[in-house]
Amino acid sequence: MLQLLLRNIRIVSPNQPDLDGQIRDIFIKNGKIVKIDTQIETDTVQGTLLEEGVKIFEQPNACVSIGWFDVGTQTGDPGFEHREDLESVAQAAAAGGFTGLAPFPNTEPAIHSKSEILYIKNRTQSNIIDFEPIGALSVDCKGKDLAEMLDMRSVGAVAFSDGRKSVQDSGLLLRGLQYAKIFDGLVFNRPNDKTIAPHGEIHEGEVSTSLGLSGIPSMAEELMIQRDLHLVEYADSRLHFHNISTARAVELVREGKAKGLRVTASVAALNLCFTDDVLRGFDTHFKVMPPLREEHDRHALIEGLKDGTIDFVTTNHTPIDEEGKNLEFPYADFGAIGLETTFGILNETLSKNLTINDLVQFLAIKPRQVLGLELPKIKEGAKANLTLFDTEKKWAFTEKDIHSKSKNSPLIGRILRGAVLGVVNNGKTSLK
Repeated sequence: MLQLLLRNIRIVSPNQPDLDGQIRDIFIKNGKIVKIDTQIETDTVQGTLLEEGVKIFEQPNACVSIGWFDVGTQTGDPGFEHREDLESVAQAAAAGGFTGLAPFPNTEPAIHSKSEILYIKNRTQSNIIDFEPIGALSVDCKGKDLAEMLDMRSVGAVAFSDGRKSVQDSGLLLRGLQYAKIFDGLVFNRPNDKTIAPHGEIHEGEVSTSLGLSGIPSMAEELMIQRDLHLVEYADSRLHFHNISTARAVELVREGKAKGLRVTASVAALNLCFTDDVLRGFDTHFKVMPPLREEHDRHALIEGLKDGTIDFVTTNHTPIDEEGKNLEFPYADFGAIGLETTFGILNETLSKNLTINDLVQFLAIKPRQVLGLELPKIKEGAKANLTLFDTEKKWAFTEKDIHSKSKNSPLIGRILRGAVLGVVNNGKTSLK
């Protein structure tokens, strides 16, 4: 029976103002928060004798929030287990402070029917990480025929998307939005009109020109957002723009929200922290989708988070094996892993722009709210779903810190400020 005493830990809970910023002891037993107090004696808690095996956690500068939640995580199970399986992605998530994942359906077979949703749910039901799968919008994520959305929803699909494959067919997306409206479902689309730049490698701009690489113009993203806004207005349904990356995209989403359209948006951590300038050295690990843009785009994304245009941040975790990355730049696959480094790079890079309360909002609270999931709470009697972290601790990210089966991170060797100390969820702990 798990017994854990968090000693002198600062609570970061923006949606619980009575506790936010307070330093407290938190006693956890059998997966639940039993007591929160200024000082909990180690002999008894509410008349219950602490067993000899109680674990006491106390570290300087330690903070606690509700567990973080990542949306759109790419896994490889089923079909690409050599890149990532459900156990390895769970280990990577726990190491990065995440207690919940909503993985995309880009597997083989795709997560496009009741059977695959149940496969994910059954395989992960005893895991420390909560898995809330996103079902495919179309069969095999091919963008031709609608998948059985209602069936998938009945067994636990929280949203519908073709994941990393942008929906190119306007009619298909419209039918998906109309069908989802029947049960107030949520559709995701990653905006990228592939007909604009089918062979693009990085953002189209000064850097792509100087390197002689094919560009992906901002227009490819913005045209699809404009299209999708029209479709949402017509269908009166719900759509999430997954990982927008340009300044104009932020403006378009802002305008859509101002019109009362039921749209939300997210942004990838790397797009908040880097620009295409880092690609001058042809580092394939920075070859991601959406591509890293220019400084004015990065600034607009930060402002979009601050004013509520962008709802939350994702890790954009995309495991790629060495054979897919250790190639000449034009032939390398898009994608980088990010579960283990997202907090550190955000905290290091954006500390002047966003507070720790902001980060908890964007990593833990808003993702669940957009998906309509129950929000964990830090209160007595509640299930313990917690992330422990230190905003000041500096550490070097090395290959030894990678729990993912794939090692495609552009941050290996970098000193990060902000470290995850552990997670508590489902009656289990993973503490460092």
